[in-house]
Amino acid sequence: MFTLQYMSFALQASTIQLLRIKFSFFLMPVYWFALSQINNINILKAVLVFVILHLFIYPASNGYNSYMDKDKDSIGCIENPLPATKQLYHATIFLDIVGFIAGLFVSYNFAILLVLYILASKSYSYSGIRLKKFPLISYLLAIVFQGGVVYFLVYNSCSMPQNNYFPFLPLTASILFVGSFYPLTQIYQHRQDAVSNIKTMSILLGYRGTFLLAFFMSFIAMILIGFYFALNLELDRFLVLVICMFPSVLFLIRWYLRVRKNTSEASYKNAMTMNWIAAIGSNLAFIIILLIKDKF
Repeated sequence: MFTLQYMSFALQASTIQLLRIKFSFFLMPVYWFALSQINNINILKAVLVFVILHLFIYPASNGYNSYMDKDKDSIGCIENPLPATKQLYHATIFLDIVGFIAGLFVSYNFAILLVLYILASKSYSYSGIRLKKFPLISYLLAIVFQGGVVYFLVYNSCSMPQNNYFPFLPLTASILFVGSFYPLTQIYQHRQDAVSNIKTMSILLGYRGTFLLAFFMSFIAMILIGFYFALNLELDRFLVLVICMFPSVLFLIRWYLRVRKNTSEASYKNAMTMNWIAAIGSNLAFIIILLIKDKF
């Protein structure tokens, strides 16, 4: 039986590790992007939404995926994963429930969309459905929810007054940004996924195709964001983004050239380096845009 006492003060090392809270940093740019585009921010709700997503919902999704996959090789932010236990499963359910209850204090609409996000995440990993066996469906599911739905949640829930406005251009750009880097997080797992009978988008595209998709979707995303900022006469914001993202683009090009010569360069270490550089750059860019939006 799952009890609160079971959860408190007795978390196993594997449970803490496999929740992969650090991985939330890679998903954080969508939050800052959405928040930076709100004219009047409800600070209390913005803080609550941040905590719900990054400390409850994302770790629960990560942990549930690890529990279902029983990973033995490297996964995002963990080079040597510990064996998953039943406690990890209980922890993910507990975090989802806490996240949902907290979401009710944001708004009922937020809580409902949060449930949809949780169900989508579970269907991606759950052995009875296992959408991750279908590369295109699982890819679209991941980028639409991690990019589009999260942008919509943050933008509408943290606005004051709350509204149901659909910010098409930045929301679409968020989907494309997540879509550009998502297959790169799978590129070092080809052998492991093949053994587990999982056909990811990266396996479907191959090493070269994974990079080409990243280049193409990043390019389109930047065009959309540039157009969006131009419409709002805020090209200085776009310049901030370009400068902050330049190191990740440079690393991606150099990494692609190395992988073309030797596919062993499509390694866990390089993939994580790419993720950290891109996440630091994009988080920094949108936080700067958030800080300066009322200054000029």
